[in-house]
Amino acid sequence: MLQVIGSRALGLIADGTQTILPDKGELIYGTLAFLIVFVVLWKFAFPALNKMLAERTEKIQGEMEKAEATRTQADQVLAEYRENLAGARGESNRIIEEARKTADQLRRDVQAKAEQESQNTVARAQEEIRAERDRVFQELRSQVGDIAVELAGRVVGESLDKSTHERLIDEYIDQVASSGNGN
Repeated sequence: MLQVIGSRALGLIADGTQTILPDKGELIYGTLAFLIVFVVLWKFAFPALNKMLAERTEKIQGEMEKAEATRTQADQVLAEYRENLAGARGESNRIIEEARKTADQLRRDVQAKAEQESQNTVARAQEEIRAERDRVFQELRSQVGDIAVELAGRVVGESLDKSTHERLIDEYIDQVASSGNGN
């Protein structure tokens, strides 16, 4: 009996060579089972599998788009930062230059004010010197006049009246002033 089962399983060809072919019934039942499993998979498993793969693809694509958007946004922020940094550097350079100009102008103003004050001080000093010289000159004039009248009175031997006295003093002072050195 083993030989019969074995010869069926192997299948004999007319010339005596053996082939490996299943029995026709098994072949039909196997094909029907395969078709049923394939239809069930096609109807239920493959759509669910395709749906899952599509969702995963969409999720990965969405994450990649998010990452790209984030990278683009980061590039924009970096560009803005660099632009702001360049602007801040330019602004700081402008402020420094403006401060330098202001300091130079302030220095010139202080120098001009100091020079003006020194000129005013010199002018006041010269005015005070002139006023003091004039006061001393008037004082000297009166003293010289008194001395001259007294000398003239001694020389002449009599006293002079006030108008003659003043006229002589003025003439003497004018003569002394025109000679330059007072001798």
